Amino acid sequence: MQLNGKTILITGASTGIGRALVYNSAMKKCNLILLSRRKKLLDEIIRDLKGNNQNITAIKCDVSKKRDVTKAFEKIKKKFKRIDIAILNAGIGRNVPITKYNSNHAEDIFGVNVIGMVYCVEQLLPHFLKRKAGMIVGVSSLADNRGYSGSGFYSASKAATTIFLEGLSVELRPYNIKVVTVKPGFVKTPMTDKNKYKMPFIISAEKAAEIILNGIKKEKRYIQFPLSTLLITKIIGLIPNFIYEIAASKIKLK
Repeated sequence: MQLNGKTILITGASTGIGRALVYNSAMKKCNLILLSRRKKLLDEIIRDLKGNNQNITAIKCDVSKKRDVTKAFEKIKKKFKRIDIAILNAGIGRNVPITKYNSNHAEDIFGVNVIGMVYCVEQLLPHFLKRKAGMIVGVSSLADNRGYSGSGFYSASKAATTIFLEGLSVELRPYNIKVVTVKPGFVKTPMTDKNKYKMPFIISAEKAAEIILNGIKKEKRYIQFPLSTLLITKIIGLIPNFIYEIAASKIKLK
């Protein structure tokens, strides 16, 4: 698939992987629709890309709020005839030690990582089904395979995302709508900058964006990286539950 001239929607576009995806897509002369809660940061990106003569639209949108998503897509439909690729990248994560357990964290994390994606898909499907074309790219994580200490809410949200996308892929196959699941390892972003533990094989957001877009061009079903982290998570996933729980319980967050 060639990306040149395609209309691409990117959620969580203001920072991290989303921001890197914007700049990488801009070099391919794509029409871009950028969604983020922080409109000021989106406006900075547009000013930066002003000389590229592209059709770029930035919309303030909290994907965890259905009303925001509905209004955002109403604006999109007025300006763009179609969306070719929707990269549902918006996501948050927090390390929550058991001593600071609070359901508010779960509501926030699941609200953005899972329900936010559901809201966006709800808006995309009528358009894609009518055309019998389109691609949904959902960003999950390699952390979806286990319940990691301090990251139970995050890992559970990404596990839900992965399964949700798998179900969509099966159902949408007859309609020629492609579903891509992106599962990164550690990527240097403002979110991971807050982590106080070692993050092996961490890569830059720019490198992650390059890998994701190359995977989209090849129409891969899964885009998982880096390889070293993928192999480690595969091995961890094979460890018997009782052994994993004993080992994981010895890991303490700072």
